[in-house]
Amino acid sequence: MTKVSTIWDAVGNTPLLRIKSLSEITGCEILGKAEFLNPGGSIKDRAAKGIIQGFEASGVLAKGGILVEGTAGNTGIGLATLAAERGYRCIISMPDNQAKEKYEVLRALGAELRLVSAVPFKNPAHFYHAAQRIAEETPGAVWANQFENLSNSQYHYDHTGPEIWEQTGGRIDFLTLSCGTGGTLGGVSQFLKEKKPALQVVVVDPPGSGLYQFIKTGEMATEGSSVTEGIGIMRLTANFSRASVDDATRIDDHRMLGMVQHVAKSDGLLVGTSAALNLCSAFELGMRHRGQGKVIVTFICDHGSRYFSRIFDQDWLREKGLVPVPVSAS
Repeated sequence: MTKVSTIWDAVGNTPLLRIKSLSEITGCEILGKAEFLNPGGSIKDRAAKGIIQGFEASGVLAKGGILVEGTAGNTGIGLATLAAERGYRCIISMPDNQAKEKYEVLRALGAELRLVSAVPFKNPAHFYHAAQRIAEETPGAVWANQFENLSNSQYHYDHTGPEIWEQTGGRIDFLTLSCGTGGTLGGVSQFLKEKKPALQVVVVDPPGSGLYQFIKTGEMATEGSSVTEGIGIMRLTANFSRASVDDATRIDDHRMLGMVQHVAKSDGLLVGTSAALNLCSAFELGMRHRGQGKVIVTFICDHGSRYFSRIFDQDWLREKGLVPVPVSAS
């Protein structure tokens, strides 16, 4: 019989795509890990698998158990996708200002959705704290705690980093990515820096997140806001703390949206907001090293179809006063 796989087995081993238009403009190789091809549609499937594996190995999660998480959406979708196959229930706490497509996917997967007000982290009503309370109050439940649970970044150290190293043949000059929990950055940067200490790791941060300022000055501070979802933090998480970072850049929503439109029309890629941030940073690095053939790796975290009601809706963009800035070759 032909070898068959499960949804669980299908997480990871995503292709590394050459972004043709950006590579040709910059004279560098700009490569994006196609994480939208994971079964739950995003890079967060990897964190979900790592967290579930950790719980199963420790015996705190058995068939019929309940997974609880607070999320902007994609980690919840990853957990719900894998939980459905492995016989778990999911309760997901989410802020009420995210793209409606994420809510629809979660409900379709059978997750119980608890929407809360979008408030700062220090507010007890924040989705993170709400998830912790739900887990404590629900018999048989475990809290995934993606921000502090090191099974998140460890999965990326064990799998995502080695995949990139193999796919590039060790030829990689820059790694650039945005952060939600710090799990991808923590695991991948640690692995790749061990393999190649000269590798430069650049964090890309939107307005409203404190990582840019922290990396530049050591102070966790920010200004402004962003329509990006699931990206940016104002504290040092356990997963971020294991990262090895050299620099940071800040990309505003106008440039991010310009990249969304550019790669859709020039490369046939419909990407979400975090992926567009990542590609902006990769392009910025490519232009800084124009014509030098540098290999720049980033992540296409999820698919743009998860945001049709927002970043592809002209009325929504006008309402928010958002004018995409076209990608320029100059």
